[in-house]
Amino acid sequence: MKILPLPLFMHAVPAGFPSPADDYLDSSLDLNSYLIKHPAATYLARAKGNSMEGCGIFDGDLLIIDRSLDAQDGQIIIAALDGQLTCKILDKKNNRLIAANKQYSPIVIGEYSDLIIEGVVIHSVRYHVLSR
Repeated sequence: MKILPLPLFMHAVPAGFPSPADDYLDSSLDLNSYLIKHPAATYLARAKGNSMEGCGIFDGDLLIIDRSLDAQDGQIIIAALDGQLTCKILDKKNNRLIAANKQYSPIVIGEYSDLIIEGVVIHSVRYHVLSR
């Protein structure tokens, strides 16, 4: 994986009332090492639909998925349920997958369902420029 250090400003940028820009750089940051802890086990996928908007994942967002992690209750996962890929919240206690949008009912994992957890979503990246 190529290392690409980018400038990192010393101070956080206010998202409210504007303040004068800070001309001081603290260090550089390589997004690969910051976002990806297990490169050999990490892959990317695009989110489709609005079922995970309550978690801040929107249609078209880029998902960073780590398949080396053991999926825990309450984590956002990518799963193949009976051959269909989906991004949902894992609810191990109730044996189901939950959307983060109240318009969608939970998906019950039946006794004979084929569930393969493809990885844990560790980050999502949203493109903020209007024209894609």
